Amino acid sequence: MDNRNFIFLQGPTSPFFSRLGDRLLARGARVYRVNFNMGDYVYWRAKPSLQFRKDVSQLPAWLEDKLIELQITDIIMVGDTRPVNAPAVALAKKHDIRLHVFEEGYLRPNFLTLEEDGINGFSPLPKDSDWYRLVAAELPPLEETKPVRTPVALLALHEIGYHLPGLLNCLFYPGYKTHRPYISGIELLGWAVRLGIMPWYEKRDEKTIQTLIDQQSAFFLLPLQLDSDSQIQTHSPFDSMAEVIRYTLTSFAHHAPENSLLVIKNHPLDTGFSNHRKLIRRLEKELNICNRTVYLESGHLPTLLDHCQGTIVVNSTVGTSSLIHKCRTIALADPVYNIPGLTSRCSLDQFWCDTERPDMHLFHSFRKVVRHTTQINGGFYSREGVEIGVDSSIERLLMNRSPLQTLFGSYPLESQQVLIPAQEPQEGADCN
Repeated sequence: MDNRNFIFLQGPTSPFFSRLGDRLLARGARVYRVNFNMGDYVYWRAKPSLQFRKDVSQLPAWLEDKLIELQITDIIMVGDTRPVNAPAVALAKKHDIRLHVFEEGYLRPNFLTLEEDGINGFSPLPKDSDWYRLVAAELPPLEETKPVRTPVALLALHEIGYHLPGLLNCLFYPGYKTHRPYISGIELLGWAVRLGIMPWYEKRDEKTIQTLIDQQSAFFLLPLQLDSDSQIQTHSPFDSMAEVIRYTLTSFAHHAPENSLLVIKNHPLDTGFSNHRKLIRRLEKELNICNRTVYLESGHLPTLLDHCQGTIVVNSTVGTSSLIHKCRTIALADPVYNIPGLTSRCSLDQFWCDTERPDMHLFHSFRKVVRHTTQINGGFYSREGVEIGVDSSIERLLMNRSPLQTLFGSYPLESQQVLIPAQEPQEGADCN
């Protein structure tokens, strides 16, 4: 381990990176952290660190100098599109440095993603159905995983704990600008208000979902993502959830069965500043589909997936949950699970009447390969989740090659053709 020098860039709003740094130090590695704001500084807990206080436009040259000066062999980050992390991607390739990217798990719950070179839309995972079937047949059985719970309240408290010190960024990190749409203080206010109302939302939404089930209502599910999510801003044709809602509702109004409903579920970490409910009500009137949508601020996702007719996602990991529940799923962008045989190949206009379900044998092969190559048992937020995640990550980080690189050497790809559903509304079969 004497020749491994790790540098951490921006990570989760939790102690996860700090605990991982402790474990790497205990294994004999050199460890550094670049702090970009007060939240980074507080959560790193006094280990060796560098302070970047300038505008992000000056980061590439500054970071390159530090990588060379410290003889960095490995870069660790959460997300590869944040403005403070993105410059490291090209620098890692230029200087032959291993790039380890964490993110929330492709397969949830109980997992984090840890991939080399890129995640989500930049993931090296292929889109070849036959490759997954071939590789999965040769892999050993999956190991048992430990359950990881992340209560929304705990996640929100960590968000507050990370962003509250950020009120001092103007003094100590004057060049820092968040990649999120609102400054920390405003976000804190939004989360605090929404968290206070959430118990009422949960009781109301639980009754609404139970009514849908009791009445055997035929409904489709649209889970919302965050406008600031890189999956939306970088890896999708949409700029906001407002665009997604309008696009989906327009197709639903013209092509879905008349007796069907569209259930729209908000993201648990939404700040509440975008009034989705108001937009939906206005679109209902414009499209003449009043009383055909149901808007939820909360709700038990597995229950919804067990009873819905199909799930519409942009590229959310809810898509993999939907596939686990054998639910018809269409992706409006190109997530890692957007593979022929798993997600629908038709347009959204046609999806409402389509009957083809996912190939569950293929999905089990896909899940097995993804588990072996990119998933880490653990979580970013709860104490138990952090400890499990750190334990699971250490050996993966210290491997000479990533598991996926090893598989590519043993099972080369014949094709990586990507099939993406059409993004513009098309004429489709009308099943009214």
